[in-house]
Amino acid sequence: MSKLIRKSNKGFTLIELMIVVAIIGILAAIAIPNFLRFQLKAKSSEGKVNIAAIRTAEESYLAEFGVYVLATASPGAIPGSSKDIFVDMGVLGTNFNTLGWAPEGQVFFQYAVAYLIATPGAYTITAQADIDGDTVVQSWGYVKADNLGVSLPGPGCLATGVWDAAAVPPAPTALTTVGPCDGTSGQSLF
Repeated sequence: MSKLIRKSNKGFTLIELMIVVAIIGILAAIAIPNFLRFQLKAKSSEGKVNIAAIRTAEESYLAEFGVYVLATASPGAIPGSSKDIFVDMGVLGTNFNTLGWAPEGQVFFQYAVAYLIATPGAYTITAQADIDGDTVVQSWGYVKADNLGVSLPGPGCLATGVWDAAAVPPAPTALTTVGPCDGTSGQSLF
């Protein structure tokens, strides 16, 4: 009978449990910042993808109607760290609806298309956001020069182009490519 009453010594000691908790804490300390960085990169990719889609819509519109479409910055304010409803702010003929482009769902970025009537072959597309909520706006853009090399600035990018890290020295010189408007865009917290 005494053999049945004897308690088993199986189980974990307090030290073993503390070691497991410490290991989990170390893994969490490594994983959480990486997760946040990847999350910001994913949010940032929205701007680049939508700029490319707007560029395609602009070129299609040019092929059909012979002109580019100006599009007022939409939504009206630059969204913060959360998504905002995309509301086309322009009037008919100068908006994204005329262009035939609209994002699906809510957006992290404010989008705009600018061009000058004097240089109808040049335009810029910009996307601006504060996805990490640090009040520093990051700007992505696309700058297309006309046949004479004339280009114009958008709300976020210089007329010389988007940021080219491969240039010597690095400078905003890249034309006809989607990229950050400056060396710090796309780098906040990651």
